Amino acid sequence: MFKAVLIEKDDAGYRAAVKELDEAALPEGDVGVRVEYSSLNYKDGLAITGRGAVVRKFPMVAGIDLVGTVESSAHPGVAVGDKVILNGWGTSEVHWGGLAQRARVRGEWLVPLPAAFTPRQAMAIGTAGYAAMLCVMALERHGVVPQRGEVLVTGASGGVGSVAIALLSRLGFTVVASTGRPQEADYLRELGASTIIDRSELGLPGRALGKERWAGVVDTVGSHTLANACATTLYRGTVAACGLAQGLDFPASVAPFILRGVTLVGIDCVMAPREERIEAWSRLARDLDVHKLERMTREIGLGEVVDTAAALLDGQERGRIVVDVDR
Repeated sequence: MFKAVLIEKDDAGYRAAVKELDEAALPEGDVGVRVEYSSLNYKDGLAITGRGAVVRKFPMVAGIDLVGTVESSAHPGVAVGDKVILNGWGTSEVHWGGLAQRARVRGEWLVPLPAAFTPRQAMAIGTAGYAAMLCVMALERHGVVPQRGEVLVTGASGGVGSVAIALLSRLGFTVVASTGRPQEADYLRELGASTIIDRSELGLPGRALGKERWAGVVDTVGSHTLANACATTLYRGTVAACGLAQGLDFPASVAPFILRGVTLVGIDCVMAPREERIEAWSRLARDLDVHKLERMTREIGLGEVVDTAAALLDGQERGRIVVDVDR
């Protein structure tokens, strides 16, 4: 038997709770993992609370992240005793996820835990930090360098935003942090932000084109914020979009793209190729200051996940949340 955050939907309604489950109930997969830590991301909050249509099969074990030790393997690239990480791949949607003490998954979904990180640090990064690294890599591929100008990070006090600021500042970029939580200004500056702006500057309906300001953007918010970020990006600048905290809509025009040559890059961290994942984790091991990582992280137990998921969606949490699945 093992403990897990189980999401159920039936005639009694939609609910999530910590349950004891039989290992025989684990889904198909060629690798069994003893989970050590998981994390709580925005997507996990949507799944656990039912505020977003994330879960597509019930019952479902929540959690898009896990780190742990391989206990059994029929996959040629994964050996018993390996320390491994999983991010995404449909976990918590169509396949049981990592907010559990045990998992059975496909070996090709796993990447090795970098030697630079402890298991806890890997989940302090989690999908949010891995997505932030994918955003930074996208900006770099499209020629965004520190000399070109400021980089905007929206939803700055969240998990993706916090890691993005830490990464970009260490790489020499001047970072502008957009947040709806002015009380977090000192925290954002500690991570490396040079300037803090209120999210209202970008979050309301705006013009098709605004004054050019950003060489690059990491957007976790979507909707009007993303539209305004594109409208104020420099000529041939790049916007990496990876979130939807404000909404799925994109009320913009083509003006930034055809008049200024702005590039909008969509960042998918769920189904990204394994090679790209390994590159991202390698870059995180090189470019992320673990002291800043600790500053942005707090730890909870499995039994605190359901309540914390609601608080996360309500904007009451900042940075990263690590889950110790054994408490």
